[in-house]
Amino acid sequence: MKGYLSLRKYVLNKLKADLPDHLTYHGIDHTLDVLNVCNQYIRRLNLGEEERFLLRIGAVVHDMGFLKGSANHEEVGAGMASELMVKLGMKDAQIEEVKGLVLSTKIPQTPKNELQKIICDADLDYLGRDDYPEISQRLYKEFKFMKVIQTDEDWKNLQINFLKAHRFHTPFAIANRAPKKQFWLNKLLGS
Repeated sequence: MKGYLSLRKYVLNKLKADLPDHLTYHGIDHTLDVLNVCNQYIRRLNLGEEERFLLRIGAVVHDMGFLKGSANHEEVGAGMASELMVKLGMKDAQIEEVKGLVLSTKIPQTPKNELQKIICDADLDYLGRDDYPEISQRLYKEFKFMKVIQTDEDWKNLQINFLKAHRFHTPFAIANRAPKKQFWLNKLLGS
């Protein structure tokens, strides 16, 4: 659909050029990972053209707010995405849907429809994958730099509490990501 490729190119170039180096987790790799996982859902669920379009845009812009800082980045990013989509001539209903996708990724996640459930699960897909230790290490470095945590004990407790509180939303993630997430939680509890 009209505008997606232009938007993707613009946003990815902007993220690559302008995100601060201390964002070792919330960088372009995370955005591309979320987009990749959304594309897997698109194929798996055989989503229609409009849903594919909206979900892909949502994935590309979901952390765009970090370009202006980490505080309220979902709200900031939703506003930035909205401005960009208006410039590209997208419909009001599409803009509202994408803003809803971005806002649904705010922790704790509260998705209200199927596309929001997909983007929420894509955003935190790594929690139930084999690369969880590697990706969580990037978040550790980012949180340490931002003084969200001070010690390794703080980090361990944060991970345990987050994994305990987090819930997947889609049938796929519940069946295929939740068991591995539980494995990582058990490992943290046992160490």
